[in-house]
Amino acid sequence: MQYLEEGEKLADKRPCAVLRADLKMCLIESDCCKKHRKTPRDCLKDDSIPDQCKQLRFSFFECKRSILDARTRFRGRKGS
Repeated sequence: MQYLEEGEKLADKRPCAVLRADLKMCLIESDCCKKHRKTPRDCLKDDSIPDQCKQLRFSFFECKRSILDARTRFRGRKGS
């Protein structure tokens, strides 16, 4: 994600917030939202998103899954 000012941080402190914000910005900047005027949720359902957004979606899914995984509760989340 590109921040406008140096040192700017997200207000969201939940787990996986950075991946959520990156995915959101990727979807908003995609042709699906810009040209076809669909919502980001509709673009995710249609699977008409660029490969970079698909990779971010998978990473976000893995991050959310690691929260529920009992083994990672003790080891910590990946990438944190």
